[in-house]
Amino acid sequence: MSGFADIRAGSVVKALAGREKGRTFVAVAADGGFVYIADGKERKLERPKRKNPKHISPIGAEIDTKDLTNKKLRRLLSSLPTQGDETAVHRFNDE
Repeated sequence: MSGFADIRAGSVVKALAGREKGRTFVAVAADGGFVYIADGKERKLERPKRKNPKHISPIGAEIDTKDLTNKKLRRLLSSLPTQGDETAVHRFNDE
């Protein structure tokens, strides 16, 4: 399990529980013991999902959230390497 301190804005996380189980999101905020996550498709940046940090796990990648749009977020999340890819780049920036 991950700790709340491990997850900050821009961290790419995987949902471990709930109807989003197995899906990849980016943490857009952390406040009051909860993490707010978005994927740009079903959960837009304007209305992120509030999630208990026990129910998500960081995957070790980060996305620069400055000037991020839903379209850019969808593209960045879809370009993430698959789980078995060990040569993954762990920092994704949109330039």
